[in-house]
Amino acid sequence: MPASSHDILRWQFDLTWSLARYHFDALTPEDFHWEPGPLIWTVHRGADGNWRPDWAEVEPDPIPVPTVAWLTWHIDWWWSTALAHIEGRTPTPREEVFWAGDAALTRLDDLRVGWSTALEAADPDAPAAYPWPADAGLTVTHLAAWVNAELMKNAAEIGQLRLLRAASLACGV
Repeated sequence: MPASSHDILRWQFDLTWSLARYHFDALTPEDFHWEPGPLIWTVHRGADGNWRPDWAEVEPDPIPVPTVAWLTWHIDWWWSTALAHIEGRTPTPREEVFWAGDAALTRLDDLRVGWSTALEAADPDAPAAYPWPADAGLTVTHLAAWVNAELMKNAAEIGQLRLLRAASLACGV
């Protein structure tokens, strides 16, 4: 019996997650705030103790290089938003999604579990209005494919930052 698109997307998600965990598991606390250059996006602790990300409504040119902290916040934001959409909940506004600090990777693990559960329960052909307009005619299957692609991209960015920092330290840079 040929694999369904759902089975293939699930396989792709599991593969993507295993590659993400490869880099996540190797991160040190210092990796999260390492600044690879002078133009960066990171997170900043506010007077209320919450970590807020750098953000621009219009993407700057040149685009700042994100820190691992910023990237883990970014994953948390878009993934929790996707999960809210697939579960029929109102997403938390971006401005109220704070970086989880020392619990950032635990938060991503929780999102993985929630996403997996929600995806199993969802109708793959149901309309999905995130991250595109509601009238785009796309489905939960499209959303699942987008989550896989976005997670792979962000995991690769985190991995590259981790490797650059390790190489810099090894060379005394």
